[in-house]
Amino acid sequence: MTTSDQAVTARLGPVDQIPIGEGRAFLVGDEPVAVFRPRSGGVYALRAICPHRGGPLADGLVDAEVVMCPLHNHQFRLGSGECVSGGGVADVAAYRASEEDGELVVSLVAPDR
Repeated sequence: MTTSDQAVTARLGPVDQIPIGEGRAFLVGDEPVAVFRPRSGGVYALRAICPHRGGPLADGLVDAEVVMCPLHNHQFRLGSGECVSGGGVADVAAYRASEEDGELVVSLVAPDR
């Protein structure tokens, strides 16, 4: 893990530890992060805890654009963390995620998407 004044970056291991169409939870520094590999391709990282009632987002259902919290079905955009299900639920933080040489790399800065 590397740290700068603006970002914490971590290599989380092989990308294939996350099956396509699923997510996994990691701890990056002190931040719980959920990393997803949707069937549409790419890797995405969000804060791992649903702001509604603390649901584990890494365990949610994933499609090409959103993850659905397994507790109360609130949906968050993978690229931005925006809550798209309404109900006054706050957005979650989205982080920069990539695959580099077969490894997952997450930076705790906003993505350039």
